[in-house]
Amino acid sequence: MTGLATGVGTAPCHHGEILQGAFRDGGGRVCAALVTLPLPGGSGLGSRAEFTPRADAPPGRITVLPADRTKASRAAALAVEECARRTQRPVYGGRLRLGGGVPIGLGMGSSSSDVIAAVRAVAASYGIQLPPTAVARLAVRAESACDPLMLDGRPVLFAQREGRVLETLGAALPPAVVVGCATGGGRPVDTLALQGAAHREADLRAFERLRALLRRAVGTGDAALLGEVCTESALRHQRLLPKEELPALRAVAAEVGAVGVQVAHSGNVAGIVFDPATPDLRGRLRRCVRALAREGTPAARAFRTTTPPSHERPSDHVRPRGRRDRRPGSDTARRGSGVPAL
Repeated sequence: MTGLATGVGTAPCHHGEILQGAFRDGGGRVCAALVTLPLPGGSGLGSRAEFTPRADAPPGRITVLPADRTKASRAAALAVEECARRTQRPVYGGRLRLGGGVPIGLGMGSSSSDVIAAVRAVAASYGIQLPPTAVARLAVRAESACDPLMLDGRPVLFAQREGRVLETLGAALPPAVVVGCATGGGRPVDTLALQGAAHREADLRAFERLRALLRRAVGTGDAALLGEVCTESALRHQRLLPKEELPALRAVAAEVGAVGVQVAHSGNVAGIVFDPATPDLRGRLRRCVRALAREGTPAARAFRTTTPPSHERPSDHVRPRGRRDRRPGSDTARRGSGVPAL
């Protein structure tokens, strides 16, 4: 047939942003960038893609299941061209199957997760591993902007519309515990309809100050400073995507002794951030859950920031499919509203 194996690729998701705004790169140019809050690998959320090359398919023609995952299909076609060029093999068509439970429109990186998993599946089919820089470039071409999920949890300031890292902030985020919830009744947000904010020089100075604070928080492992950055960034983005629950979330955080509030800047997921060294953490978490329910934003999950495994290899996310692998179901439904409890 094609001489290629079916390839499998996976990608994680995130829990919105820690910081998002406009920043200067090394050359002084202003560009939009963000720092995401990764969900730990054990969250059960993420995307899984399976690419099967077909000899009877037109070159570059990708059939995707479910059929509405057009960004992932576009990414797979771009990845086929890239992998064919790198391996000197033909450009094949084929079938892309996607599975996963990342809720759409809540700001958790559902489309980026699909796109990155698709690119990794194609690379596995061609028997190669694409570097994160190449994955990011293809992801931006496929969906105009992407989240840094191909970097597997490293805290970076990432220019999402260009697919490049402006700064690696350190090895890992400060230890923190986050109680997640959803604002806006858990309704999806149409990110394409959001208008980018025009940033003045004062805004740029404010974002650079937050960047420096976050760099210090990462360098010193300071959860309180992390919470401060999350809260101020959330407040600054009220003019772009107002969250009427934000004052209540801040009041809950103060009531239970949390260090800040974290939100998705282009979605409705949000969280209360705790320092794990806080006395009576378990009791505070219980009170937080009760307070969120009282405010009409019930908690959906609690998770810890995690250190990216130093032993993790790119091949952990890309591999040929074996007989025992479970196929991602074409009927794997995404939940358009609400956050699944874990």
